[in-house]
Amino acid sequence: MKRSLLIIFCLVFSTLGSFAQRGGGDAAYVKEHYTKYEYQIPMRDGKKLFTSVYVPRDQSKKYPIMMDRTCYSVGPYGADKYKGSLGPSPEFLHDGYIFVYQDVRGRWMSEGIYEEMTPELEVHKTNKDVDEGTDTYDTIDWLIKNIPNNNGKVGVWGISYPGFYTTTALLSRHPALVAASPQAPIADLWRDDGWHNGAFFLVANFGFYPGFTNRQDDKPTQRRGGRFNPGTDDGYDFFMKMGPMKNTNDKYYKDTIRLWNEMMDHPDYDQHWKDRNVLYHLHDIKTAVLVTGGWYDAEDLYGAINTYKTLKKENPKTPIYFAMGPWVHGGWARGNGDHLGDVDFGGPTGPWYRENIEFNFFSHYLKGTPLKDDLAPVNTFETGTNEWKKYNTWPPKDAEEKNLYLLPGGKLSFTAPTGAADSYTEYVSDPANPVPFLDHKSMDMDREYMTADQRFLDDRKDVISFTSDVLDKDVTIAGNIWANLKVSTTGTDADFIVKVLDVYPDTASNNQYTGKDVKMAGYEQMVRSEPIRGKYRNAFDKPEPFVPGKITPVNWELQDILHTFKKGHRIMVQVQSSMFPLIDRNPQTFTDIMKCDESAFKKATQRIYTSKTHPSFLKVRVM
Repeated sequence: MKRSLLIIFCLVFSTLGSFAQRGGGDAAYVKEHYTKYEYQIPMRDGKKLFTSVYVPRDQSKKYPIMMDRTCYSVGPYGADKYKGSLGPSPEFLHDGYIFVYQDVRGRWMSEGIYEEMTPELEVHKTNKDVDEGTDTYDTIDWLIKNIPNNNGKVGVWGISYPGFYTTTALLSRHPALVAASPQAPIADLWRDDGWHNGAFFLVANFGFYPGFTNRQDDKPTQRRGGRFNPGTDDGYDFFMKMGPMKNTNDKYYKDTIRLWNEMMDHPDYDQHWKDRNVLYHLHDIKTAVLVTGGWYDAEDLYGAINTYKTLKKENPKTPIYFAMGPWVHGGWARGNGDHLGDVDFGGPTGPWYRENIEFNFFSHYLKGTPLKDDLAPVNTFETGTNEWKKYNTWPPKDAEEKNLYLLPGGKLSFTAPTGAADSYTEYVSDPANPVPFLDHKSMDMDREYMTADQRFLDDRKDVISFTSDVLDKDVTIAGNIWANLKVSTTGTDADFIVKVLDVYPDTASNNQYTGKDVKMAGYEQMVRSEPIRGKYRNAFDKPEPFVPGKITPVNWELQDILHTFKKGHRIMVQVQSSMFPLIDRNPQTFTDIMKCDESAFKKATQRIYTSKTHPSFLKVRVM
């Protein structure tokens, strides 16, 4: 789910199948070749869900159904008002499908009360036991029985929140559902969009809920939510002046947004969030699945990777496909996907995916066309070399686990430290002066931050770097990364953020996307970063304080990459304790951060140990 009103706008239109690069040609084609109908489809508990259906005017043959269930509106409303395009991409529109769009329960023109990430039930004893799985079952059943000239096969797709609804469609286990593609799906709201290992993603969430909250009752409406106006484009300054998290309500929302309050009331991974983790339910799936994500998805990278891994593990006999490209959130559905910020990916990647992976997948399972060779079990784009790679499983079986050690003197090596003394590097973390995550003003979670040059932090004393020697050969890391730090703090809580960087040689040349006043020579490209809120180091549902001065292990997952650090480059690992306002400030005292006052915020000295006795390292998989 995208936590920005600007990107909500983009998501709505990607969900509608509106792609900027196509211009207006498809709008005329839709009206000429499709007839639109609107229905209120009854669910088993009596609630009705608003559904738009676009049927090909050519009724000489039967068509499969492609469905998108969304919380972002199926508009435009009115049987005489048409979308500008239909389906995931132009290939579907021109090939002929019955396209179905549905407002999910409690959103827009559908009845019911909306639940964020509706808890899924394993057992449905009565008609009152409803969830997204039962709603999808009832919808599919009605469509198959009531829409003429369908061929009895249904496919579902969706990006972001609609990706979650695609995942839950699998839980319907309706026999007509033969293909589904969860794309950038939310899998675990606490982990995907809210708290990354307990650290709250502030700028991504704060401006989202006013626009998302168009209704909080059982009254269908076409009214949109209101935009929050911060009065500035300087997010760092705005959130510093806002103060502690409780001021989001004290100063702005005034306890009027139920979904925001649910986040503020549940900072721990308690039962509220566990009930909203769809991964627990992904068993006994017979439907063919294509999971799609982007290496630079700032919202739901976790959801894509772990939806695939869980489906593959729990359903070994089911066709499960995985596609990961060099994309931001939903970037494969619109645009070329040829660069991000200053980083060039060597050519268009989005169009190739849309035709050879996505269209290939649905056409095969819904229409019986032969599978093209491009659809391997795993299709992943290797950044650094800018090449597509095919594997049978992810991570690749021949990736070997190795430890990348943080060493004294700012060194980084696959060789373990040998010194007996407890060497360490320390820095002072000051909540009154947090490390910025961008080198420019913004009120948004600018997507380019995920590949951005980190040299703007060179003068910060609270960002420490460990750098390898110049590589004498390519080093390819494939799979997830685990940070294993030995730390101490003078406080009772602390955030730790680890960033993995690709440092370009001084001879690197600029490319066509290199920004003004940027030099790729010496560029410090972020490849992956991930925080942990230290009080959750042992359990996300049971926070516990640090003992000041005590050496303590803190381990967490940085998520997967497929990246080659090329010969002549260097690998750098940076450690810091703030990344503001991407992440809210940790007061560095053990407290409820969502409810505490400014008085709780204290400076603290953090130590990262680099000795043989207390080694700090990243566990990686090297090809």
